[in-house]
Amino acid sequence: MNSRQILILVGLVVILVLGLSSVFTVDERELAIKFRLGKIVRADYAPGLHFKVPLINNVRKFDKRILTLDARPANYLTKEKKNVNVDFFVKWRIHDVVTYYKAMSGSERKAMERIYATINDGLRSEFGKRSIQEVISGERSEIMNTMTDEANRQLGKFGIAVVDVRVKRIDFSDTISDSVYRRMEAERLRVAKDFRSRGAEEAEKIRAKADKERTVLLAEAYKQAQTVRGEGDARAAEIYAKAYKQDPEFFSFYRSLQAYRSALGGKGDVLVLEPDSDFFSYFGSGEAGR
Repeated sequence: MNSRQILILVGLVVILVLGLSSVFTVDERELAIKFRLGKIVRADYAPGLHFKVPLINNVRKFDKRILTLDARPANYLTKEKKNVNVDFFVKWRIHDVVTYYKAMSGSERKAMERIYATINDGLRSEFGKRSIQEVISGERSEIMNTMTDEANRQLGKFGIAVVDVRVKRIDFSDTISDSVYRRMEAERLRVAKDFRSRGAEEAEKIRAKADKERTVLLAEAYKQAQTVRGEGDARAAEIYAKAYKQDPEFFSFYRSLQAYRSALGGKGDVLVLEPDSDFFSYFGSGEAGR
């Protein structure tokens, strides 16, 4: 291979390298800035193939997608001066790539630090305005919406757009956890005591009602029994009267036999009576009065 061929080969290699250096691609997930000797000349590139001047132009690319800042948990004081540990994350993206590059020198780490500082200060202020109960449940969504709007207002000048701010978890310190547990325990005990007292009151009402119904039932049963017994006695007296009228002599004899059975039925019974008394009127001739 002679020197001419070598020069031609070197020239082709140089042309190939320069050709490859003069083109660049922009992915749909990327934002690109073209510089001319360190000065920004263009930043509105659509996805596709683009050209630049080798050695004079250079291109920097940045992620266009929504990024996540998973922040380290931080401690905040509530309105009651109670310390809570808050774990949160931030969804953000580059809104204006030129402004972002100028403000953050194109460093994602610097952008993360700025976002964290902004959200951290905002959450500290928002938590300081509210009680523990409000930050846990009542106004949690309001805090996140407020922080998203405020972060966009502050970070917009850096070319950053905050998509969302979310609080993942809120934990109490050990002292507050013990205090909350004791308060919850006292509240549960109060509720249990209230239920027991209501149950005892209801039980007394049920017992009193049952005793009343029992008394009424017994009184009605006794009344009915007495009525039936009275009717039976009246009916028996009526039957006795009719029987007596039909045969007074036999009835008198029957009653005397009942009296003898009652008076002389037991062993060792002794009666001291006159032989001619009315009690023994049927022991003589068998006829009363004889």
